[in-house]
Amino acid sequence: MFSVAWGVFATAFGWIVATDFRGAAHRFHAMSRAATPFGGAGASCVGVGFLRAVAGVFGLIGPFVLGAGLLDLWRGEAGPGGLPPVPSLPAWLLVCEALVAGVGLWTMWRRSGMLRREWDAGTGLRRAAVVVLTASLVAFLVTLGLGQGGWAVGSWLVGGLCSLTLLLGRRTDQPSAAGPAPADS
Repeated sequence: MFSVAWGVFATAFGWIVATDFRGAAHRFHAMSRAATPFGGAGASCVGVGFLRAVAGVFGLIGPFVLGAGLLDLWRGEAGPGGLPPVPSLPAWLLVCEALVAGVGLWTMWRRSGMLRREWDAGTGLRRAAVVVLTASLVAFLVTLGLGQGGWAVGSWLVGGLCSLTLLLGRRTDQPSAAGPAPADS
């Protein structure tokens, strides 16, 4: 199941960013610079071309991983396993995962955070993608803690596809083709 989810996301992400579909590579570069906790506003050490090349590798490898995962599912060789059941996951590990996820969500939802900016600038579809992305992160942790590996991977895939929606969508705060409106004096 992990191979199918990884293959779908890697293929979609790879081709969207590698081809710079609707400016996705430039948007991904800007989002990654804004999400960098230290020195995010400074000069970037990698450019858009490097990101597009790395995404191209994902776009080429993703279909093979997806095909292998689908073949395993079709043959019945793949199962929801791969992740240990709940009793073997120590409680301290679950608490650490919850703390890391909580700090991550707080960082993304604070006033200058990426999800807050997407929510403020978005319309219905973008706001729905932000909500589903947040819910999928929480669902991933809950299903992982309950030992439901298949559901955890499914929620991971849904969150990844919602992040692609945010990557592709146009922001409402972008200037129009006619240019910015003149300021009143």
